[in-house]
Amino acid sequence: MNIVSISVGLAGLMIVGGILAMIISGIRSLTQGKQDFKRIALMLVPVVVFAITYFSLGQDEVKAAVMTAGVMMGGMILTIFLTGLRGTFKF
Repeated sequence: MNIVSISVGLAGLMIVGGILAMIISGIRSLTQGKQDFKRIALMLVPVVVFAITYFSLGQDEVKAAVMTAGVMMGGMILTIFLTGLRGTFKF
């Protein structure tokens, strides 16, 4: 086993640990009434987009990941545009 394998494994463990900490923190905040369920549910949007692209592209993880990034960036640009229009026209 070389240093690269150990480094990649430790980085993966840190990422998984961070995700678990965020999930636990979100559940705790939700049960204590500090967070709205809609805000926590918004964190699932990329997962849902990935699942849709994964199954629609023939179960190819790489293509689904790239398509998910593209869809999320497109959604971000659309949201920024709509927010700018709303601020400009005051509606």
